[in-house]
Amino acid sequence: MIGADKGQTPALDGQNLRIGVVQARFNEGVTDALHLACVTELAALGVRAENIVHVTVPGALEVPLALQTMARSGDGRYDALVALGCIIRGETYHFELVANESGAGVTRVSLDNGIPIANAILTTENMAQAVVRQVEKGRDAARVAVEMALLKERLE
Repeated sequence: MIGADKGQTPALDGQNLRIGVVQARFNEGVTDALHLACVTELAALGVRAENIVHVTVPGALEVPLALQTMARSGDGRYDALVALGCIIRGETYHFELVANESGAGVTRVSLDNGIPIANAILTTENMAQAVVRQVEKGRDAARVAVEMALLKERLE
């Protein structure tokens, strides 16, 4: 069986992985906290600081293009990518547009390029919900990126 037994998390050793992180600057306080939690967890999983490339973009809609550019930047340059952002519902339809299109873009980049992408673009009703989720979601993104990179390697 490839992967962990049912209900168990596999051992995560990111020692030899290269991870790209794209962070949206909109709602920067939240996305900075997401980033800090993510890179702290990546380090705890053994990913070396020099193997983490961090870039920022204006907002969530720009994240997929940066991810795509990183995914296509060279043969095996990245083992996994991470998308960080924060979209908070407002009074207009814009929330749905940004949430749906950024999510679809992240998924498309992953599938089109065959690279795992941990999507940690928060979509919340208000700032309080975002703040509650920012650290755990950042950590979770790191774990997902490492786990999926290792799984992809085993499956290939």
